[in-house]
Amino acid sequence: MKKLEFYVPKAHLESVLEALFHAGAGRIGNYDSCCWYTSGMGQFRPLEGADPYVHSGEQVHREEEYKVELVFQASLQTEVISALKRAHPYETPAYQVLSIET
Repeated sequence: MKKLEFYVPKAHLESVLEALFHAGAGRIGNYDSCCWYTSGMGQFRPLEGADPYVHSGEQVHREEEYKVELVFQASLQTEVISALKRAHPYETPAYQVLSIET
């Protein structure tokens, strides 16, 4: 099993989750659409050449985001990460994939 952790702006939580669930993420035993998310504040400052989803200029921008955690079968990693990148509004979504034991 693998665990995906990523950050997504509040307005896009549902659409990104839908894409990930469709790719097979979030299945635990006889349940699907399983995840954990918490709200927080992310920040970034775009550098030259960046094409941010929100904000322009070179000032630090803060955005209300959710940190989402969900599991998936290791064999689905390519499909799950592709779904995340297609559905996520950010030019470069922040995420990590961890190997876990169940």
